[in-house]
Amino acid sequence: MAANQQLFDEIDRRKLAEVALRHITDTTSRARGDDFFRVLVREMAAALEVFYVIAGRLVHDEQGQEFNQTLAIWAGEDFLPNMRYGLEHTPCSNVADQSMCFHASNICQEFPLDTLLVDMQAESYIGMPMIDTQGKTLGILVALDKRPMDENKRLLALSLLSIFAARCAAELQHQDREEALERIVEERTQVLRQAQGKLIEQEKMAALGALVAGVAHEVNTPIGVAITAASGLREFAAVLLEKLAGGAVKRSELQELVSHLQLGASLVEDNLHRAANLIGNFKQLAVDQSNLQISDFDLAEYIGSIFTAHGPELKKAGVSHSLELQPDVRVHLPAGKIAQLLSNLIMNSLTHAFTDTAPGSIRVSGRVQDGQVHLLFADDGVGAPAAVRARMFEPFFTTRRGQGGSGLGMHIAYNIVTSLGGEIALADSARGLAIAIRLPLRLEA
Repeated sequence: MAANQQLFDEIDRRKLAEVALRHITDTTSRARGDDFFRVLVREMAAALEVFYVIAGRLVHDEQGQEFNQTLAIWAGEDFLPNMRYGLEHTPCSNVADQSMCFHASNICQEFPLDTLLVDMQAESYIGMPMIDTQGKTLGILVALDKRPMDENKRLLALSLLSIFAARCAAELQHQDREEALERIVEERTQVLRQAQGKLIEQEKMAALGALVAGVAHEVNTPIGVAITAASGLREFAAVLLEKLAGGAVKRSELQELVSHLQLGASLVEDNLHRAANLIGNFKQLAVDQSNLQISDFDLAEYIGSIFTAHGPELKKAGVSHSLELQPDVRVHLPAGKIAQLLSNLIMNSLTHAFTDTAPGSIRVSGRVQDGQVHLLFADDGVGAPAAVRARMFEPFFTTRRGQGGSGLGMHIAYNIVTSLGGEIALADSARGLAIAIRLPLRLEA
């Protein structure tokens, strides 16, 4: 009869363990991270009928002292706030050394220096280490009760703790891998940001270099004309002096020489003014692009000066431009960012829109509405296919890979507009490419 009773008890314990295992597995299967540990300690306490269940991670301070940083604590009817406590003079110290620790009763008397056990009024204790796949102890899973634990509860606790301690170790390993991956991603993202910053600066310098080359080439023309005219003035002055030294000079000859001198002086003056304007516009554009201070300026007049600065490149490409923006629209924005924005859009059109020898045009139109200025930058070039339009503002995307294209021009334009609190997007256009831009009229410093 005693043997039958013992067999029944063994079968009964096994069924109880299976039911508890299945229930805890089901309730924790959908939980991840901190939620997993909170669900686990709550369900484990219910299955074992104990007052406390603690899941914790082993950590070390700068001096190498070992602590248990709790991940979740269930205490009777609710969770306790997480805490950190040293393992010295506690039963958890043995568990951290990868030893299963069981005390059926009198736990406070066995570890009198563990004040936490006294505060918890603990009577019995069972703990299991969380060991990862490399054999390292990551944490501990502990069940405590205010009552002694009998043999049946010990066997059930051992079964459940051994299974879920391994599951906890897997969860901690997963968290560690995610944190390590996040650190790697953050480090590489930082490297990419730095590389992108350098490329953006290189893009700025390349654009400025192209502008310098164009302006230098264009300035050579009026200066060359002025030099030729000045040379002619010198020759006419020499002829005039020769005739005056000869004595008899006809009135008609003097008038003709004076006419030549006047024409030469006019040519010199006009062409030097033209060169000065080109250099002035270029200088203003270059200074503005390096100056991000907010200032007040007339938007139409300023956009016109940007096109003037790009005049040599537009002329070389055979591209005209027009501006349809009401006068006296004053904005309070960083002029340098507006200059860089328009320069990038102009260079994008010149690089990609006009691939044949046919003349083209760029048109900028705009209106003011609800405290914002709405601009439309449009060219009548070849346009862009849907696949290119979808990636137009992506960094490093270019259709001229291997031909000097960095793929940052339109991305910089996008960043400029969004940094000013505006919006930029491709607009519908029957021909070519149209870009809609919305900017605030005022931006406070």
